[in-house]
Amino acid sequence: MIKGVIFDIDGVLLDSLEIWDDLGARYLKSIGVEPEEGLNVILFSMSMEQGASYLNEHYNLQKSDAEVHMGLSQMLEDFYFNEVLPKPGAKELLEFVKAKGIKITAATSSPRRHIEKALERNGMLRFFEKIFTNSEVGASKHSPEIYNRAAAFLGTKPSDTLVFEDSLYALKTAGNAGFNTVGVYDLKGEKDQEGVKNTGDHYVMELNECPALIEQFYS
Repeated sequence: MIKGVIFDIDGVLLDSLEIWDDLGARYLKSIGVEPEEGLNVILFSMSMEQGASYLNEHYNLQKSDAEVHMGLSQMLEDFYFNEVLPKPGAKELLEFVKAKGIKITAATSSPRRHIEKALERNGMLRFFEKIFTNSEVGASKHSPEIYNRAAAFLGTKPSDTLVFEDSLYALKTAGNAGFNTVGVYDLKGEKDQEGVKNTGDHYVMELNECPALIEQFYS
């Protein structure tokens, strides 16, 4: 039986991956600069600090790197605070899990302030007993630390805890740590969907498939 659920947020419950895909281009357009094609691919592996430095130097913005970073950060905050919407079926899934008496936490790589504001605005924050962030845990999802801490808080074992993730590397981490895993499709997310299908214990294209999946653990 499943006694606890750990949800990733971006790409699983919130339709937020688009901002990470085109943040650099959005910023450039906001200051009247036309971005190059494929900028998202160039910035993908960079931290926000590295991305700010690249934009400043490559486009000769004549700003400090700190100013560019601040502009990117403000744009990201505005998106989470005012724009981002839940993925279809997200709120209904949370309601279903809560009604089953299953405890709910979140494990996210995004800043707490952004996630909590977005969830609150969309009427979803109330479902979570606690939110864990990678920055506060001090380790990325290449380490199982964030999942282990979430399970410890819930008082559940990995074997009776379900982890929802859209990223292949995160699914591998949770699965290798003994958690039951669900790979979630997102249009803007993981490119290796075959890998996601083959790595997670379960795979869903839409969140409305999840209630039936969870019911399997109780049949």
